[in-house]
Amino acid sequence: MKTASRTRDPRLDFFRGIAMFIIFIAHLPANGWALWIPARFGFSDATEIFVFCSGMASAIAFGRVFELHGLAMGSARVLYRVWQVYWAHICLFFAVAGMLAFLQINGLSSDDYVGKLNLWHFFEDPIFQLPALLTLTYVPNYFDILPMYLVILAMLPLVMVAYYKIGRGAVAALVATFWLLATFRFVDFPAEPWSDRRWFFNPFAWQLLFFTGFAFIKGWIPAPPVKKRLLFVSTAIIILTIPFAYFRILNEVPELRKIAGDIRFLTVKTEMGLLRYIHFLALAYVAWVAVGQGGGRLLMEGFGGKVVRVIKRVGQQSLAVFLASLILAQGLAVLRDELGLKGTFSGGVMANLLGFAGLIAVAYAVGWFKGEPWRKPKETPGS
Repeated sequence: MKTASRTRDPRLDFFRGIAMFIIFIAHLPANGWALWIPARFGFSDATEIFVFCSGMASAIAFGRVFELHGLAMGSARVLYRVWQVYWAHICLFFAVAGMLAFLQINGLSSDDYVGKLNLWHFFEDPIFQLPALLTLTYVPNYFDILPMYLVILAMLPLVMVAYYKIGRGAVAALVATFWLLATFRFVDFPAEPWSDRRWFFNPFAWQLLFFTGFAFIKGWIPAPPVKKRLLFVSTAIIILTIPFAYFRILNEVPELRKIAGDIRFLTVKTEMGLLRYIHFLALAYVAWVAVGQGGGRLLMEGFGGKVVRVIKRVGQQSLAVFLASLILAQGLAVLRDELGLKGTFSGGVMANLLGFAGLIAVAYAVGWFKGEPWRKPKETPGS
């Protein structure tokens, strides 16, 4: 791949958009559709897509700043983004927690949705939990992706220093060392003050995937060639993984379930197990081939082209859409359950389709605001 430019890559936007829809499905409580997302059939899931594509997007967004303005200014640009993501995380927590608390204290929900997210500790002891929330030593599982992301972003200046001072070999060694330290649990972060639980996503492990995507865009790793042999191997990895990941097969075949348990350290999500990484790269290669050179197959016309353009628009506004998805997932679950539709086909269709519509609406609204239409000169009639 060529050095990062400001030209949007349709593949990046498309797959980030797909990830946003999958993440919504996965976060919607008691969602039957979640039985059909990629995570049920393999080791990796939409989180890998999000992190890998974020690495690619960061190479485009920040790589050029480092090249043109140097390490100090590039680091400042990255830290500014870290600051934005930090406050997005804090606001997301209060938006979800506040919404669920409001519904419960006003009798608008019949279930303990606050308890389901394990948030009672915060409401019962805010004088201690608020500082923990602000220092990221209190990170409930539902809110764990953005803290991981901002820590990885904060590592970016260190990686760029290694690259400019020594070279790509130093970057590879640095990334591999952090991953190994995380794999053997030498580095991680506490997730709550009252227990020894750690962050669900260890950023020092997941940075391996982030910087793999970053390296592809920067040209540190060459783009893989399109070859039948590589496609066959990647497809074989994906297919052979299914028996060790699909719960229905595991429930029926105790021998496979035992093997899956024995290799758990290679598929674990918290420390980005090696087989998760390999499985994702296999999926990414198949997707790379499927969309064609430069993502040419994503530039189709007709109805299919319109659907792809909507998905890409969602991917272009991934942070805002992600924040909205977690709020919508909880709100729509409450609505579905209070209508008596939990566990029904119609309830699943209603909640998921309303959620999809909400994500699309947020993407277009944010894009409109970012376009700053108020700065454009007003058109006069007849002009």
